[in-house]
Amino acid sequence: MGYAARKEMDASAIPVIDIGPLRDGSAEAGVARAIYETSRDIGFLYVGNHGVDEDLIAEAHAAGLAFFRQDAETKRRVSVNRDHRGFLGPGESKMYDGARADLKESFIWGHDFAEAERDRPLQGANRWPASMPELRPVLERYFTQAHAVAHRVMRACALGLGLPGDAFLKSVTKPLSRASLTYYPPQPEALGPDLFGVAPHTDFGVLTVLRQDEVGGLEVRDRAGDWTPAHPIPGTLVINVGDLLARWSNGRFRSTPHRVINRSGRERLSLVLAFDPDFDTPIDPAVACGPGERPREDPISCGDYLVRRFGKAFAYRNDGAG
Repeated sequence: MGYAARKEMDASAIPVIDIGPLRDGSAEAGVARAIYETSRDIGFLYVGNHGVDEDLIAEAHAAGLAFFRQDAETKRRVSVNRDHRGFLGPGESKMYDGARADLKESFIWGHDFAEAERDRPLQGANRWPASMPELRPVLERYFTQAHAVAHRVMRACALGLGLPGDAFLKSVTKPLSRASLTYYPPQPEALGPDLFGVAPHTDFGVLTVLRQDEVGGLEVRDRAGDWTPAHPIPGTLVINVGDLLARWSNGRFRSTPHRVINRSGRERLSLVLAFDPDFDTPIDPAVACGPGERPREDPISCGDYLVRRFGKAFAYRNDGAG
């Protein structure tokens, strides 16, 4: 049996990029170039000097562990709704047809849409647990700060493509972005090589901002097809390109397969921000095309694309759950 195979990688294979210049505007061009090159070649990077308060990260991490350590009945009181907000238990997500269900648990929240705006999929209200009233203010603060990181990186992605800095940020007042606390129980080796905390996949949306804890478990597939660990680096966040940004950039940016195997024997908790703009934002590859270049994909709205992908990955969207 045993775990799925992996190999160790050179520590510099996924670079660490200081994005302080994106925060103060001091040297955007150099950072944009570095992010462009890494997003094109690897699709993953670490960012330092990111601006998310470390005390807030610690507070959100502790609150997340406290939430998942509650009994199943208590967590189920905020089970995920049709707009993808709330608790997802183990076995309720599957990354591809034929995969075994993931071991992870998640608690998901995002932009809190007003009642009059809840007329389309994924535009809903958050579900906050009455058992932990302290959770909401911490997670709302984290969402705001992580979203700011995504904005800065998206600006750099546009500049790296030779586009105006706001090219990917023209409609983000009511974003479909989701954040999640993602919990990975210890994974015994005897469960075999085809079971994962999260099975191999690429991310659906535009950009992912990840704060992994010191436990580790994230693994990235390189161009040779080998799986290599993306070890935690203190003081950094992991950024990776999603399928929508690969599409939006007309294939210039790479959405890289990755997975999670918690080999540590300890609990693992990640803080995840999946950045996506407003529902009607056109994901049009023509924006990144040079002279004489043709778009590889047709335009599609952000919302329509995500609804389609969510329907394939999450069991609750096909079982009548509300």
